[in-house]
Amino acid sequence: MGQLTEQIRAELTAAMKARDAGRLSTLRMLQSSFKYQQIEVGHELSDEEAMTVIRKAVKQRLDSIEQYTKGNRPELAAKEQSEMELLKTWLPADLTDDEIEAGIREIVASTGAQSKKDMSKVMKEASAKYKGRVDGRKLQEFVSKLLP
Repeated sequence: MGQLTEQIRAELTAAMKARDAGRLSTLRMLQSSFKYQQIEVGHELSDEEAMTVIRKAVKQRLDSIEQYTKGNRPELAAKEQSEMELLKTWLPADLTDDEIEAGIREIVASTGAQSKKDMSKVMKEASAKYKGRVDGRKLQEFVSKLLP
């Protein structure tokens, strides 16, 4: 079992003892997602697999926040926002725009990309390098900006 899943299980226990209802419901949801993923893959989750589950949950929260905001339900959007902030504590920090741009410039130089025709080559490298740390849409935005 991965270290991350153990840490989250310990936090779940602590939230139960502290009677922290908001935190407890989010952790239970996450624990349930881990179980489903574990059954699907057929083995204990590694830390990388657990992070993938957490990223998926964060993405779901972002979609929910957008929908609740459009539906004029700010109280539900705020609840989803707090859940998302809690989930993000177990993920590595997001990269800044400057770090992303510098990394993509490096990839463009190493692949010899000259124009938008080479975008798929650069995206493949960038996706592998920044897997889980940068949203794909954001990567694509930077790559298209840097390639003439």
